[in-house]
Amino acid sequence: MFQIRKSNERGYANHGWLESYHSFSFSSYYDPKHMGFGSLRVINEDWVQPQTGFGTHGHRDMEIITYMLGGELSHQDSLGGGSAIKPNQIQRMSAGTGIRHSEMNAHKTDVAHLLQIWIEPSVTGVDPGYKDHDLDVGSITGQLGLVVTGDRNEAQAKNIAFIHQDAKMYAGRLTGQSVHRELDPARKGYFHVAKGEVTVGDVLLQTGDALLISGERELNFDVSGQAEVLFFDLPA
Repeated sequence: MFQIRKSNERGYANHGWLESYHSFSFSSYYDPKHMGFGSLRVINEDWVQPQTGFGTHGHRDMEIITYMLGGELSHQDSLGGGSAIKPNQIQRMSAGTGIRHSEMNAHKTDVAHLLQIWIEPSVTGVDPGYKDHDLDVGSITGQLGLVVTGDRNEAQAKNIAFIHQDAKMYAGRLTGQSVHRELDPARKGYFHVAKGEVTVGDVLLQTGDALLISGERELNFDVSGQAEVLFFDLPA
């Protein structure tokens, strides 16, 4: 089954310093029909204005992935970690037993544009931690490339982000091509268009649109121009 989730159906908030679209219920946006999809709990598309950001706040027992689309975001946490995340980078934070952090756009003029993704872990109470990874641009150009995995050995071998869940996240930067992907019908899939337009069958998906997938054996889509997409392989 394929279920379409249009961009304009998402929750929306504008706080002046922050503009945000919520694919699932988050903060003041509540929709009982969209509480998450499998272990995928949050996809927020955020625009953070220059020299503003998220003050220090806490998380527990959540795998949090930051995927930059433009600008940069500076991270500081209670473990003493700190970095600036930029496009072509991804950050994984395991909240575990508890972590406090801030996320600020320190740039004077540029807006930070990002996707923040929360995945529920399969185990709780792990040691908190975070790590930044440079994306292998070649592996995500012209195809769906693996950028996050729940397989620790695979994460180490490929130098990609590890999360405490039997889930995988793929990214693709595609130009004028058709893509075929085999699926496990016993698992769920979530397909998100981060930029551009994608056609699935006779359905046009545009920036911010998504496809919720269950019980299917394949995903086929076409890109006529340029697009950037994410695909999540999730436990049922």
